Amino acid sequence: MKLKKQASEIVKLARKAERLTSREIIEVIFDTFFECHGDRYYADDAAVVGGIATLSGETVTVIGIQKGRDLTENLATNFGSPQPEGYRKALRLMKQAEKFKRPIITFVDTPGAFCGIEAEERGEGEAIARNLYEMSHLKVPVITIMTGEGGSGGALGLAVGNKVWMLEHSIYSILSPEGFASILWKDSSKADEAANLMKLTANDLLELTVIDGIIPETKRQKVLSNEQIFASMKNVIQTELTELSRLSSDELVAQRLARFRKY
Repeated sequence: MKLKKQASEIVKLARKAERLTSREIIEVIFDTFFECHGDRYYADDAAVVGGIATLSGETVTVIGIQKGRDLTENLATNFGSPQPEGYRKALRLMKQAEKFKRPIITFVDTPGAFCGIEAEERGEGEAIARNLYEMSHLKVPVITIMTGEGGSGGALGLAVGNKVWMLEHSIYSILSPEGFASILWKDSSKADEAANLMKLTANDLLELTVIDGIIPETKRQKVLSNEQIFASMKNVIQTELTELSRLSSDELVAQRLARFRKY
């Protein structure tokens, strides 16, 4: 009988270039999608894709962190590391969704926020902190799905949801295993050992009640097709939207605040 995968193995799977990107997920799951650009302050960050979509006749706002398939795409998206304008674009779309009473769905796949000095000069820390505060108080349902890496505050800046799910081979942690190993042992080469200590896999986080559920990528040790994963993801979103639609605006805020305060 095959043993379950080690955390270090799942880290490698979460980082594979072949993982589903936010654009691919949006294109398949939603019936229509109208992309919106820019933060109305500085620029349009290609690492964050977002806009207005329809799902089985319901209008929603969709926001995702985008990684590339090749070097050119990864350079354009900073390898999935948003800059301040990316978080501000996301917040603009979320506040618009709140105004028009649209549910919000976010897809997260990032090693963390962009760490260049220019991002700090443009207020990256403030942009992430603002998202955390504003998302906590949104009066519409927020559903988050971790699709690959969920790294640090860069991931949390789009993940303050009423419901948080993860793909089976995704990860979610306060920092990368390399960063953890560098701090704990002053040796980033011990990243695999660090990963196995960090409780960053979907199974670990479900057990700790940090997330609400896991979307399978395998069944009986066989890898599921992208179509099967898309179908499961769509079903989760629709089910959670139905459940959250029963809550009032005040109840949605209270549930979200209670969820994160318990940590």
